[in-house]
Amino acid sequence: MQFPLEVLTPYRAGALAALAVFYGIYFTKMLAQKRRGIRTHQIGRRKEKTLHTVETLMSVATFGIVPVQLLSIALDWNHMPPGGRFTGLCTAALGDLIFLVSVLCMRDSWRAGIPETDRTELVTGGIYAWSRNPAFLGFDLQYLGVFLMFCNPLTGLFTAFAAVMLHLQILQEERYMAATFGEPYLQYKRRVFRYLGARNVKGAEAK
Repeated sequence: MQFPLEVLTPYRAGALAALAVFYGIYFTKMLAQKRRGIRTHQIGRRKEKTLHTVETLMSVATFGIVPVQLLSIALDWNHMPPGGRFTGLCTAALGDLIFLVSVLCMRDSWRAGIPETDRTELVTGGIYAWSRNPAFLGFDLQYLGVFLMFCNPLTGLFTAFAAVMLHLQILQEERYMAATFGEPYLQYKRRVFRYLGARNVKGAEAK
């Protein structure tokens, strides 16, 4: 008797692997930049009240969701049918891939948080030609994927909270980028969508 792949998939192992790969990418990049004298983690260093509050809450959301995810995995706390869980595994894997590519394309300009004194380059090539915030997109997909694999009210609450805080952080970073890079960033912003997609601005103007 044959069983569908969705039923046979070991979701605990898949979710743990997705988390390990994701945070492995994050901390490997951080250590690599540290060896070159670059401080990657700059969340909460700026003193502007709104920005500091957003980054602090984002830290609470992104660090707080991890133990919730691990608890859900340990308890196998799930109300999603196998088909939805398999979709979640694929979504989490896609999030890992997008996050890896975004970190590689950003090179040494990658920072977690808005830097106070560092001056970085405006990166618009590679995956950034199709998304202004692919790293955040990777975060969202990873969170969504784990939620679909271990669908329960607590994981859902923390997933929604993290997604909202990441979006608010994006809005803060957009203001910073506009102030720092000026017109080149504004042109890039008009051309490339916040999360995914791009428009042919010149072609549209020609019409």
